[in-house]
Amino acid sequence: MVEDPTHRLAALEHPTRRALYDLIAEATEPVGRETAAGALGLSRSTAAFHLDALADAGLLDVEFQRLGGRRGPGAGRPTKLYTRAAEEISVSVPPRHYELAADLFAGAIAESARTGAGVRDVLRERAAADGRARGVRAGTFEAALASVGFTPRQEPAGDLVMGNCPFHQLAQAHTELVCDLNYSLVRGMAEGTSCGRRVVADPGAGRCCVRAEARSE
Repeated sequence: MVEDPTHRLAALEHPTRRALYDLIAEATEPVGRETAAGALGLSRSTAAFHLDALADAGLLDVEFQRLGGRRGPGAGRPTKLYTRAAEEISVSVPPRHYELAADLFAGAIAESARTGAGVRDVLRERAAADGRARGVRAGTFEAALASVGFTPRQEPAGDLVMGNCPFHQLAQAHTELVCDLNYSLVRGMAEGTSCGRRVVADPGAGRCCVRAEARSE
C-alpha cells in the first residue's frame, strides 16, 4: 500500500477512478466489480483495474463474499467486493498534525478529570511519553522530529532549530499551551533516541519555539 498521502490522493485525479470512488463511497453496501462496471458503463476488466488501484492506495477496503446464499463445494469463488476505507487521509503543506495535538489534548483532559491531576501537568507527561515512543520507533532524533513535521535544521554551531510548527494554527491562538506541548514532545523524542541533546524553549528559534542544543561532549 502506498504510504505517502499525496500519492494516495493522486489516485483520485484519474476521472474513472474518481467516479468509481464516489460510487463506492455513496453505496450503502459493498459493491462488486460487475455492479460498478454496469453503473458507469465500463468493461469489467477496466473497473477491476481501477478499483484495485484505489484499494492499493488505501482508499477502498476489500472483502470477499459468496453471493446468493450458496455454500460448500460447487458454490463458486467468493466475489470481490469494495467499500470506502474508514481511514481518513489528509494532506497539508507545510506539514501539520492537528490530529496529534487533538489526541494529546483530549487524553490529558480525560485523565485530568479521572485523576484530579492538573491538566497542564498531564499534557506535559503525555506529550513527553508520546515523544519517547516516537523516538524509539524512528531510531534517530532527526527522523523522529521529521515524522511529526518539525523540519529540523542544523545551525553552524550544531544546534537544531525547527523550521516548522506542526500545530501552527493552534499556536496562533494558544501560544503558551502549544509551545509547552512542543517542548515536552521534542524533549521526549530526545530521551527516546538518547541523542544527548538538551532541549530548551526558545521562541525565537526558526519557526517553532524549541531548540535542541548540540550534543554535550
